[in-house]
Amino acid sequence: MAVTLALTAAAVLRLAAQTPDVTARLAGRVSPEVARAVAGIAASAAERGLPVEPLVQKAIEGGAKGKPADRVIAAVRALSVQLAAAADALRSGGHADADVVEGGAYALGAGLGVKQVQQLVHSSHPPYDAALTLRVAATLAALGVPPQNTVDLLESVISAGRSPSELLDLPGEVQAGVAQGATPAQAAQGLGRAAAHAPGAAHAPGGPQGRPPGGVPPGQQKPPNPHKP
Repeated sequence: MAVTLALTAAAVLRLAAQTPDVTARLAGRVSPEVARAVAGIAASAAERGLPVEPLVQKAIEGGAKGKPADRVIAAVRALSVQLAAAADALRSGGHADADVVEGGAYALGAGLGVKQVQQLVHSSHPPYDAALTLRVAATLAALGVPPQNTVDLLESVISAGRSPSELLDLPGEVQAGVAQGATPAQAAQGLGRAAAHAPGAAHAPGGPQGRPPGGVPPGQQKPPNPHKP
């Protein structure tokens, strides 16, 4: 009983300490109204074990852009809801890392479904980082790539054994395809096909680890641009 009370007291003290820190960090960057509201949202999020930093950064971003107080508060509150949804979806699979939860929240906010977020985390086996995969997914969806096309593209690149850093190139490659007349969905589909059939794809027949004799090891060769003739 004494141990339980001590742990509860420690948790309360941590939460009490976080609110002034949030308020202090927001001072001069947002209005006092926003600072008070965000501090309350952050305290509630921390109580549920959710990461607080994304909420602070969202408020700072809104303040820097000169958005009205009610819109900044609404955006922070919406992100808090997305963080909670991501945490619920990912913790059941043992993924409680704050970076992964944050990435999941951004992916959900960009339009992916809970099952699609879970699917991408499951696919992101080492050396792929689930948080990075989810952030790229959120960016692709924000560019107009439909959620399922986003999942298909990322899974194709991962299955092909491309370098984890190449995931970061995908949004730019989609934009390049759109600039050449493709829709975001068409650009994503083309990139997925290119990754699956590129030399050195991990599942290709041939040498060790799916590498054709004399081929380039998986992840060390960029897929060809499917939008060039």
